[in-house]
Amino acid sequence: MNTLSRRTFLISGLCFLMPSPWVSALDFKGLMPEFLQWGPEDIKGTIFKNDAPEKLWAWSREAFTYTTLPHGRVQCDICPNRCILSKGDRSVCRSKINHDGTLYTLTYGNPCSVHVDPVEKKPLFHFKPETLAFSIATTGCNLRCLNCQNWEISQAKPHDVRNMDLFPNAVVQEALSTKAQSIAYTYSEASTFFEYMLDTARIARKNKVSNLYISNGYINTDPLLELCKVLDAANINLKSFSDAIYKKLNGGRLEPVLDTLKTLHQQGIHLEITNLVVPGYTDDEDMVKQMCGWIVTHLGQNHPLHFSRFFPQYKLDRLPPTPVATLSHFREIAMAEGIHYVYVGNVPGHEGNHTYCHQCKKRIIERNGYMIGENHISKGRCTFCQTQIPGVWES
Repeated sequence: MNTLSRRTFLISGLCFLMPSPWVSALDFKGLMPEFLQWGPEDIKGTIFKNDAPEKLWAWSREAFTYTTLPHGRVQCDICPNRCILSKGDRSVCRSKINHDGTLYTLTYGNPCSVHVDPVEKKPLFHFKPETLAFSIATTGCNLRCLNCQNWEISQAKPHDVRNMDLFPNAVVQEALSTKAQSIAYTYSEASTFFEYMLDTARIARKNKVSNLYISNGYINTDPLLELCKVLDAANINLKSFSDAIYKKLNGGRLEPVLDTLKTLHQQGIHLEITNLVVPGYTDDEDMVKQMCGWIVTHLGQNHPLHFSRFFPQYKLDRLPPTPVATLSHFREIAMAEGIHYVYVGNVPGHEGNHTYCHQCKKRIIERNGYMIGENHISKGRCTFCQTQIPGVWES
């Protein structure tokens, strides 16, 4: 007869007291029997049928790219969801509607979040350090991450929140007035307000303001290539290196994100990658090794990688924070796999907050939160050994 250990028995009892979406999150290092790993295998969002507003509003614009289909239907071509909308339908991201056979965005010039942030907060550690990024977001996201930290806006419709009038020209003027050297498209998912982002970025480029794409990377190649014409830097959240986990945790797929990383690399965009380590989902050592090996093979050794600490959020609010020891171990794995610059995020005071020259190993940037103390990079080179440090260092 099979018996359960005391620890498994306790976990099992707790599982039966909890709603099913939380149960799989308790599977730490294989402690939970497979029959207890409940929850849907794919949480992909669905189209909102007959949910479009009857009238367009001031922040409506025809979508950048879509395909017209028979019977008045349209297909959005911005992201891999490729939503096919009948008249009156709303897209998975909540931002696009089919109005009388034309695809419209409802998020153009109406951000719901506007802040001025240190560029290090994005996080971008190798791009114009100690400068400011004028940061904007509208509602909407094309994924359904259980651990979303901005779910109040990412999982909302434009009509459900307080918006402000801030059209592309005004965004750039506000950025200039705050002495921000960059505009960051961030907080929710920038791809869902693609038209607003693209027009703003074009004007910003003419005014010598940098454009930062902070994204889940879930975008099709053609619109991304158009954005790359005016893009300066990106941080892409590579949520895991498993298609199954992408479906179960995020409601998406892995391959389109990998394609985005390759495209940004090939286009010469300054690129940094973030991997949020979620206990029970993405804290697998073998998966991290595979991910780092893929990065080195396809992107090279010089794109900074940030392992970020998870804190209980949204639908995973009963999970514990990521152990700091796990983040430290993953940083060591990544460096052993050949990635030159690996950071630990959301852990103040950790040695992984700092930048170390990949050649002489000396600390060349000291960070205290988003503040920089020592900086031993001059004209893009380590002042100790004169090695070129990958990044954009001159503001």
